[in-house]
Amino acid sequence: MKKIKFFSFVLLLTGFMANAQDIAQANKAIDAEQYEKAKGILKSIIKAKPDSGRATFLLGNVYLTQNMPDSARIFFNKGLTAKDEAKLNSIGLGQLDLDAKNTAAAKAKFDAIVSEMRRKDFEEYIFIARAYMNAETPDYKKAIDLLNIAKEKNGNDPQVLLALGDAYYGNKDQNNAYSSYRNAYQADNSLIRAKMQLGVLLKGAKAYTEAIKAYNEVIALNPNYGPVYRELAENYYLWGNNEPSTYKENISKALKKKKKYMTLTDYSLISRMRHADFLILAKDFKALEVEANKMKEIAGVNPRILRYLGYAAYENGNVDGAIKALTDYISNPSSKLIALDYLFLGKAKLKKGMPEGAKSVDANVLNSALVDFKKAIEIDPLAALNMNEIGKELYEAKLFGAAASVFELSANNPESNNFLIDNFYLGNSIYYNNTYQGAKVDKVMLQKADTAFGNVITASPETFDAIIFRARTNKLMESDDMMAKYYQEYIDAITAKGPEEVTKNKAKLVEAYNNIASHFANFDKPKAKEFLNKTLAVDPTNAYALEAIKLLK
Repeated sequence: MKKIKFFSFVLLLTGFMANAQDIAQANKAIDAEQYEKAKGILKSIIKAKPDSGRATFLLGNVYLTQNMPDSARIFFNKGLTAKDEAKLNSIGLGQLDLDAKNTAAAKAKFDAIVSEMRRKDFEEYIFIARAYMNAETPDYKKAIDLLNIAKEKNGNDPQVLLALGDAYYGNKDQNNAYSSYRNAYQADNSLIRAKMQLGVLLKGAKAYTEAIKAYNEVIALNPNYGPVYRELAENYYLWGNNEPSTYKENISKALKKKKKYMTLTDYSLISRMRHADFLILAKDFKALEVEANKMKEIAGVNPRILRYLGYAAYENGNVDGAIKALTDYISNPSSKLIALDYLFLGKAKLKKGMPEGAKSVDANVLNSALVDFKKAIEIDPLAALNMNEIGKELYEAKLFGAAASVFELSANNPESNNFLIDNFYLGNSIYYNNTYQGAKVDKVMLQKADTAFGNVITASPETFDAIIFRARTNKLMESDDMMAKYYQEYIDAITAKGPEEVTKNKAKLVEAYNNIASHFANFDKPKAKEFLNKTLAVDPTNAYALEAIKLLK
């Protein structure tokens, strides 16, 4: 999920200027996440009163919320020359410094503002704290320190308490977050965002039913408060994913609540993109395609629309459209790339390079897709978990060489949930890729298979198939001593389990006995006969064993 942004800071600004009523309206719109409406109100205030530094600060922060830093900077800089409360805009510019990783410049701006504060002043601490919270790389501990200073000055202020709740929440201190939100709401029962956040805490604790009750209490107070429906949607989504038996029902509810949220916002582009992000999570790619094509028609639209078009095109069977949209998106210097962008592009390339029934994957296509997968993993190592699904699809299509290349990307992380299965598939893919008719044995790759099977056995000693495949792999490498060793390990493991397991694995035991016999035949005939007789004890009519015994006399 996208990093939380704490928007409610703007509520602090009510009542501090001649345009208090208009500011209050803007605050209400921002809190309701109706950003276009808020921008309209604030621009009207600035037009009527150009020296309102507070209005430019608010407007700049709305643009920051919408991920439009260039527009935010314009209004912050404009606000610096205002006669009233120009210093607030330095806080906005300080957050831009934080986003640019220039913490020294940000701190210098913040320190200058603090140095000019009077003894009873405290709101500046809240604004600076929120800058630290809302930065690209949040510093919640710094925010908590600043807010505790504000609390010392005015411990009953509901906005101080609300901000503290947000800071503790971001710092994963649920207990202090809860008490801060509760105290904020008790201090001002019109502050329903604080009450809503109590539900957010329950959602985070996977107490989904209790969270719904908390959200419904907010709806009872204000049925038109949009953000609560967004939180409800996320609650149902998480519930469905954590309890798969409820997935279909809960995802349906989630999508309905998300639609309700959209109807209560001003349907701004940022709101629509958040809706698109949710459609991806809910895997509703038909709806995503419709929404993305509508957003594409907007002049000067955010390039992120290309991401939505690409994902939707891939999931809806249009691989050419997916490749075009995602290539254009990734090549755009303003795009903020995530692992999924490269994952979808790589999958689209593979799909194009392996139409249904294909006997091979074009080497250039495969290599290009692998580059994309590697980039995805570089951005987010957890993306390696996706290699399992991609590799298995190739494996089931008997494209073993391609499957092996994919599994190699994910089979080297012992901490991965797929470590065991990815190594097993890697070993098997390499093995089968060296056994098809006309295959040229690749001992370098087979050694990788041997290592992969060894990883499986170490992690799960009772994965007996890994032992026998390791023996088969060493046979292909003509490493007879190791072949015999692993076949013997397989025999020992199966026979130790008792007669039932022996009966179940009769064919594999015969394979093991016969191959060990073959190993000994050239230098230890009695030993070879011993293993052939073990074969015949399991399978008295085994043709290979009967013929080999004759030859050894």
